[in-house]
Amino acid sequence: MKRELGIARCGLACCLCGENTSCHGCNSGECPDKDWCENRKCTLEKRISHCSECDLDCKKGLLGKIKPYGFTLFIRRYGMEELLDCLERNEKNGIVYHREGILGDYDDFEDVEELIHFIKTGER
Repeated sequence: MKRELGIARCGLACCLCGENTSCHGCNSGECPDKDWCENRKCTLEKRISHCSECDLDCKKGLLGKIKPYGFTLFIRRYGMEELLDCLERNEKNGIVYHREGILGDYDDFEDVEELIHFIKTGER
């Protein structure tokens, strides 16, 4: 885990991304997706650093996917540091953010509350 890369504006975990050898994270300005990212554009327009700071419960851009949406809700409830702590603990316990491609253990959910419980406890 590269904790210093943190969590992207939309909730994706830059700190656990398999592409982080060439990407320096969402907030570095070097993200390969920065020109088309709806969540980046929206947060910059609103002058906030993360979707979790917004009062709207929207599913714009990547928030339409359960993993970034669940991570964003987790941050609203428990804070960024708690999310990073849980992700780090879960990784040490064998929970995988990305397997082959972009899917991993956090993608196996249809219910956001079950995902949040999994993040918090590492248990299904």
